[in-house]
Amino acid sequence: MSERQSDGDRLDAAASSVGAPVRVASLKYDGSLHREWPARLVARGDTLIVVEGVFETEVRHRLLGVIAAGTESTEYYWTDRWYSVFRFREPAGPLRNFYCNVNRPAEFDGRTLSFVDLDIDVLVSPDSTVEVLDEDEFETNAETYNYPAAVRLRAREALAELLALVEARSFPFDQT
Repeated sequence: MSERQSDGDRLDAAASSVGAPVRVASLKYDGSLHREWPARLVARGDTLIVVEGVFETEVRHRLLGVIAAGTESTEYYWTDRWYSVFRFREPAGPLRNFYCNVNRPAEFDGRTLSFVDLDIDVLVSPDSTVEVLDEDEFETNAETYNYPAAVRLRAREALAELLALVEARSFPFDQT
């Protein structure tokens, strides 16, 4: 376990309904649905929830390009951190990239895992090259949805924390 991983990050698969279907819901700040997708629960700790999903069809993403059908996604969500991390693997297995969202801490009711997306994203390539995305969208939506100053600050702190984790190759960026 890396230094950054806390006791709350330890996964207790036995205490969860491992393999259970989960609906993941990405929300805008006003609570409206932005995106949703099916996944299955892999493990649940005190503050860390891990789900996995598979892209059933090819997706053309404006920033990620073509994501092939069969691409696997392992998704790490925390109930006490302001970000989530997605590890994408190509259908043949190798790491495609990490994609990170700055978001409010996740909520999980046992069937639906939801989070409020705060727009800033981080793309991490297999060689750990980092690209920060959508900071302009964050600024626009901060005005549109009237993000409180504390939310704006927390989003910036979460971005800094994510970048430090990538640089140190700490969990979950210590996996290929």
